[in-house]
Amino acid sequence: MLKRRYNPYKLPPWLRTVRNVCCQFVIPFCVFQGIRTIFLPTTFDVLLLTILILLALAFQFEFL
Repeated sequence: MLKRRYNPYKLPPWLRTVRNVCCQFVIPFCVFQGIRTIFLPTTFDVLLLTILILLALAFQFEFL
């Protein structure tokens, strides 16, 4: 079984636009959530910060 390679240029234009917007906003959300988690740590905040960091890494290494 061959693994398909991910090519973002094969995506529809509207989906590429959504992906680019998410790439631009994920880092500021991570910073905001990190500051919020430092001052008011709850389980939800920690989980949300973890998800945002994983999402930022996925965009950085082009997994998404």
